[in-house]
Amino acid sequence: QVQLEESGGGLVQAGNSLKLSCASSGGTFTYLAMAWFRQAPGKGRNFVAAINWITPDQYYTDAVKGRFTISRDNDRNAVYLQMHSLKPEDTAVYYCAADRMVLNSGNYYDAARYDYWGQGTQVTVSS
Repeated sequence: QVQLEESGGGLVQAGNSLKLSCASSGGTFTYLAMAWFRQAPGKGRNFVAAINWITPDQYYTDAVKGRFTISRDNDRNAVYLQMHSLKPEDTAVYYCAADRMVLNSGNYYDAARYDYWGQGTQVTVSS
């Protein structure tokens, strides 16, 4: 069973940067597609970024393109989300997700397609 644990959240001022980490255990990380989702207070869980396992493809929601970068380290069984130029609207609980599917344009953004989830880490951006 794959287990995921996020870290790196915190309180930052707008315009600053933060890097989230997600450590994976219990599965063959190399064959996992990895993603980040976020959930703001009173809102649903929304897609942020994803990275494939069989290709180097990356996917981003429009709101974070050019500011966030997802990366993975298969030797460390970890995925990262580097966040720059943070805005108050980025405030949310950020969740790491994983699945053995191959990502494509029809599935990368769909939370229901990911089988494994972490507990989340809070990111708060003050104005």
